[in-house]
Amino acid sequence: MSKAAVPIGVVAIVLMLVVPLPAPVLDVLLGFNIVASLLILLVSMQIRKPLDFAVFPSLILIATLFRLALNVSSTRLVLSEGSAGKVIEAFGHFVISGSLIVGLVIFVILTIIQFVVITNGAGRVAEVGARFTLDAMPGKQMAIDADLNAGLINEKQARKRRTEVTAEADFYGSMDGASKFVKGDAIAAIIITLINLIGGFAIGVMQMGMAPGEAVETYSLLTVGDGLVSQIPALLLSTATGIIVTRSASDGDMGTDLLAQLGRFRQPVRIAGGAAIALCLIPGLPKLPFLIIGGLFLFLASRMQDAVPEEDEAELAPPGEEEARPDSPEAIAEKMRVDPLELEVAFDLVDLVDSSRGGDLLDRVKALRRKVAMETGLVIPLVRTRDNLDLPASQYVIWLNGVPAAKGSSPAGTVLAIGDGLEGLPGRATREPVFGLAAKWVPIELQRQAEMAGATVVDRSSVITTHLAEVVRQNAAELLGREDVKLLVEMVKRTHPIVVEELTPSLLTLGEIQRVLHALLAENVSIRDLVRIFEALSVRAKTSGDLDGLVEAVRSALGAAISHPYVTPDERLHVLTLDPGFEQRLLESVRQSDGGQVLALDAGSVDALVTGCSGLLEEAERHGLAPVLVCSPQVRAALSRLMRQVLPRLPVISYSEVSRTAQIESLGVVSGAVAIR
Repeated sequence: MSKAAVPIGVVAIVLMLVVPLPAPVLDVLLGFNIVASLLILLVSMQIRKPLDFAVFPSLILIATLFRLALNVSSTRLVLSEGSAGKVIEAFGHFVISGSLIVGLVIFVILTIIQFVVITNGAGRVAEVGARFTLDAMPGKQMAIDADLNAGLINEKQARKRRTEVTAEADFYGSMDGASKFVKGDAIAAIIITLINLIGGFAIGVMQMGMAPGEAVETYSLLTVGDGLVSQIPALLLSTATGIIVTRSASDGDMGTDLLAQLGRFRQPVRIAGGAAIALCLIPGLPKLPFLIIGGLFLFLASRMQDAVPEEDEAELAPPGEEEARPDSPEAIAEKMRVDPLELEVAFDLVDLVDSSRGGDLLDRVKALRRKVAMETGLVIPLVRTRDNLDLPASQYVIWLNGVPAAKGSSPAGTVLAIGDGLEGLPGRATREPVFGLAAKWVPIELQRQAEMAGATVVDRSSVITTHLAEVVRQNAAELLGREDVKLLVEMVKRTHPIVVEELTPSLLTLGEIQRVLHALLAENVSIRDLVRIFEALSVRAKTSGDLDGLVEAVRSALGAAISHPYVTPDERLHVLTLDPGFEQRLLESVRQSDGGQVLALDAGSVDALVTGCSGLLEEAERHGLAPVLVCSPQVRAALSRLMRQVLPRLPVISYSEVSRTAQIESLGVVSGAVAIR
């Protein structure tokens, strides 16, 4: 019913423009118009911020249309019957008070007050407010994005604040247009009044046979009454419009703020009271009114207390409520806080972050977080993005746990062309930051020429995002904190409570689970399938809590999912293998240490192993292949620990982790003496 009430009311208002209304019905509607306008004014004074009355622009249109419909109906009655009901007649008698000139003058004054003062002022404020609000939108959006990336707010809060910013811009834009309705209504009221006066006089004299004096008296009374009944609601609505557009957001309503701020300081009230009494010294002025007013102000000043300045309020506030001073422990602790992941950009890279200038770096970083989560199972922390004026031009730095992890450059007005044969293009030669490929920063105008030369062209934001993604993948283990592990465990518990209850805390603590997940991420193994990981840990932890044993149990459970990322699109898995005799020697050299299993080999054997693997790997990479080293599960952990130190780009997997559907293609065998191809 409430949804249909407004449309039905608007249709009824339109019908009032063409359908004659009886005088008693018109009286009721005129009374409703006055009370409704008063209600709108009172509501506008009670709100704390303009958006609390967001429907106000549309309400202005409906109220204006309703008032004009009443004007049309009353004009029809005045001109056709010489009467317009009791309300209009009563208002006419009250204002005119026996003098037509006085009544017309009062009516004109009310019209001027509304049209020249209130309506024009409110319209100007609405226009300026709309322009300033629209101009401030990009800065507000940037502030929201900065707070989101800094971790000060979450996605839900950011979405809510963005909605409020958009709603505020829409509101002030609507108010700019709605103020024109109020101004047009004032003009229409003047025209309708003139029509009633002239038309009523002509009808009274020419059609009804009245004497000129009688016609003037009759129709002027009705015209002034009609105009006054219309102008009072219009004046109330204009005042409400002015209050809305001049209202600043605060914690209280207008009445509370007005009394609190006018009475904030005692000295101005005391001076005002003294000035009122001093006016009594002027000869000819009545003394009693000024004595009463001055005495009242002095009495109020004696009852007031001076407001404490803001800086003193901070000193007098209780310790738990005071704001942190720059040298307070809280402020220092906040400065000491180390963000897990930060991105610093030079001053000339700020345009990549500013969405109002077409920058989409922040959006790409958000998309990167989702992509990394889907690939690795790790929800990386929010990336705090900030500018650093001390950085050289075009440079950016990626920080990991307070330490610079990588840096690069992204010159303004250029794109990165990756490939060979770019000597003919102007630009600065460089290396692609992730894979170290030959590249050149070329002017953006030459992007098409670079593509025609066979180069892969990447924009500046993509370069930074790709570099950040690689840093995150290489250091995923360091980004997994204890709180992150707790979050992952709770996530699994919501869908598989039995799995979690069996595992923790009876078998493994959160810290031990974190160590296992660290080890998996350090070897680029996705931890997305947490259910299988936890099930494997539950089985293994009942017999042994050894870290390497737990990790290998998880890897065995994941199986082919570990080798799947290395399978080519044509279902080929390129592998390097160990000579059986050499692999047996490695197995016999496995020793248990505090850091896990290690290979106790002589320097010659280590050199032969590393040389053989690096030679085969380099040859494979020259052909664009990315092989993996396959060995037995018993030696895999120790061999992987060694290879991560000397040849980190060569993954080590066991035979049980090889994909069963992929076609295995051997690229060579590593022996204790020489690599066999």
